[in-house]
Amino acid sequence: MKGTPSMGKKSSGKLHIMCRRCGNRSYHMKRGECSSCGYGNSSKMRKPQTMRKRK
Repeated sequence: MKGTPSMGKKSSGKLHIMCRRCGNRSYHMKRGECSSCGYGNSSKMRKPQTMRKRK
């Protein structure tokens, strides 16, 4: 098959697995980085702007 029907078969496997640093199921296997803590991309923990206290 080719075209649109075969596009749905791309998402059959797991994309996010357990992160070894934070333990959340947010480590992207193909990209090689965690969307929650930033493991694989940086040595520092990822802190979104919403977590910081505004002054």
